[in-house]
Amino acid sequence: MSASRFVVIAEFDLKPQDRERFLELAREDARASVANEPGCHQFDLLISEEDPNLVVLHEVYDDRAAFESHLQMPHYIPFRDGSESMVTDKRVHFFHT
Repeated sequence: MSASRFVVIAEFDLKPQDRERFLELAREDARASVANEPGCHQFDLLISEEDPNLVVLHEVYDDRAAFESHLQMPHYIPFRDGSESMVTDKRVHFFHT
């Protein structure tokens, strides 16, 4: 049996004019998270087929502590600060496997 994981599903409703910039910031955060965080195992950027301004981040970590560490990483700060004004609504869900 595999070890339990901590999963984050973050849904973002975007302003249409900011969509491409948001995607750039999110892709860089995802790339750097998997490359530089031992506790981050997966970080997918998903774009809705029905609504191109609905973007979902699917993140898999060792545990909540690894996710909390992610929130302090230098590569996360540009995404956090840069995307805030691009989002009209955000929902975050936490799961365990």
